Amino acid sequence: MSSTTVAERTEPKGLAELYERNATGAVRLAYLITSDPDLAQDIAQEAFARVAGRFGHLRVPEAFDAYLRRTVVNLCNSHFRHQRVVRAALEREAAEADRPVEPPDLGLRDELRLALHQLPMRQRTAIVLHYYEDLSEEQLADAMRCSPSAARSLVSHGMQTLRTLIGGDER
Repeated sequence: MSSTTVAERTEPKGLAELYERNATGAVRLAYLITSDPDLAQDIAQEAFARVAGRFGHLRVPEAFDAYLRRTVVNLCNSHFRHQRVVRAALEREAAEADRPVEPPDLGLRDELRLALHQLPMRQRTAIVLHYYEDLSEEQLADAMRCSPSAARSLVSHGMQTLRTLIGGDER
């Protein structure tokens, strides 16, 4: 055995020792916040990787444990924030799924597709970008490298031609 002083034993010698010193406390903290042992382990490891990656840039490297603790808390907060967003999206999706959906009119779809291909290229492009890609008039004008009024005109003329081709004035 080599003779080491107490001060040498208490100073971390590397990342492995930092991890050994702080991992249990980080996992415990994450578990107490999340109540999920697997998630707590993941959060603690992620926090350690983040703080260890920035170790050379820490203002006070001796306060590694404080930085790690703050990172664990931040990651827990981020996890719960993300879960709220996911939950809200799933609720919206479920609400939309409850609405009855009419099957698409395949005949009309094919008729529209054929009519669309009869349009001049710029009108077809303007209609596809505006309605299918949902671009605003300004975005459409930018994409087509024309003025907003020219973009409006292309969409308008294209729609009028489609109505004529499909006979859609009564639809």
